[in-house]
Amino acid sequence: MANHASAKKRVRQTVKRTARNRQIRTYVRTCVKRVRAAVESGDQDAAKKALIEAVSRIDGAVSKGIFHRKTGSRYISRLTRQVHGVQG
Repeated sequence: MANHASAKKRVRQTVKRTARNRQIRTYVRTCVKRVRAAVESGDQDAAKKALIEAVSRIDGAVSKGIFHRKTGSRYISRLTRQVHGVQG
């Protein structure tokens, strides 16, 4: 356990940062699921709208350092290919 003031502050900061990162990461995953669900249903319009939202959220997570930029690019690339593969 932290015994001096600076270590206690680091613990407080880590707790806040972890909660914030978890929330952002969870919402990114939700957006990705929405895109995949729209692709599965074959609804091209819904898939494109969900893709725009997902790309925005992924880019935001990358800019905040929650995802590595190559990880974000990989997610976006795979989702885009799935959406463009929808026949509708």
